[in-house]
Parts: sequence; structure tokens; C-alpha cells
Amino acid sequence: MSEIKFEITKEIAVLSERAGGWTKEINMVSWNERPPKYDIREWTADHQKMGKGITLSSDEMTELKKALESLEE
Repeated sequence: MSEIKFEITKEIAVLSERAGGWTKEINMVSWNERPPKYDIREWTADHQKMGKGITLSSDEMTELKKALESLEE
């Protein structure tokens, strides 16, 4: 299995932190030297290990933002 290359091009927000130092974050990430996309997943403090997550295009992030804004609290 080939190695996955990634680069966090912009750190946007930390959503939460677990006891072991892992943080759930929203970042812009370039995967395998492709254009960066929005990415939501857990990372270790040094960003060397990651959990499963979700990657969104700009259009998908726009739709997610609209959906979240329409929620009633």
C-alpha cells in the first residue's frame, strides 16, 4: 500500500480535545499533492497521526454551512 501524502495548508478551528491530546479539527488539507479541500478529523498534537474523517469541496462546504444555518437551536 502506498503512503498517503498530506499537507495542512490552513488550520481553521479546533472543535474539541480528548484526554490523550487528540483534537478534532477543521483544516484545509492537500491530499497526495492535489488542491486543498476542507477536512474534518481528529489529529495528534504534532499532526503526524490522524483518525478517520471527512473531506469536503468548497461547494459541499457551502451546502453544509447553509444546512447548519437553517437549524433551529
